[in-house]
Amino acid sequence: MIDYIRGELAELTPAQAVVEAAGVGYALNISLNTFSAIQGKKEVKLFVHEQLLTGGRDDSYTFFGFASKQERELYRLLISVSGVGANTGRMILSSATPRDLCNAIASGDERMLKSVKGIGLRTAQRIIVDLKDKIVNGGLADELHPTLESAASTINHEVKNEAVGALTMLGFSPAPSAKVVTSILEAHPELPVEQVVKLALKQIK
Repeated sequence: MIDYIRGELAELTPAQAVVEAAGVGYALNISLNTFSAIQGKKEVKLFVHEQLLTGGRDDSYTFFGFASKQERELYRLLISVSGVGANTGRMILSSATPRDLCNAIASGDERMLKSVKGIGLRTAQRIIVDLKDKIVNGGLADELHPTLESAASTINHEVKNEAVGALTMLGFSPAPSAKVVTSILEAHPELPVEQVVKLALKQIK
């Protein structure tokens, strides 16, 4: 099993990196996050996930490369979810930074996950149900876990409760309202109740 490859970056596109190590060129599928991290570098170190692709005339191994162990771990969590394949997992990672994606899963942000091509409501919900506890409780690497705690600590719970209460009085269900309000306050912790409610009204379906 290959843990990582270190070598010269021979070729690079937004979807693939070719790393030459010991005279061998390794083609690795990458996310846009990894592309941004290694663009312009001559020497790179990519953490590898090996995927066995079956079907057709022959089985074959495909390498996926990640600029950090945290992104690789998040990728492995994503593809452990039923309905999320190797390329879909890469597409999800290309849609947001690992930190933002973890925060979206931890806060139950279905809307963010549904914005990824090929991800419907059921798959988005399954990702949240399957991975939320693993991420919030430290199942992901330590470097990403503190960012989740930090995001949660910035939320003004008094404002959150008042906003959810106002939305409930307007006829919206408490659970979806709480998710939207939490997402808004994570991005804009300084907003007063009335502004949070106004923004939430535009987002709640």
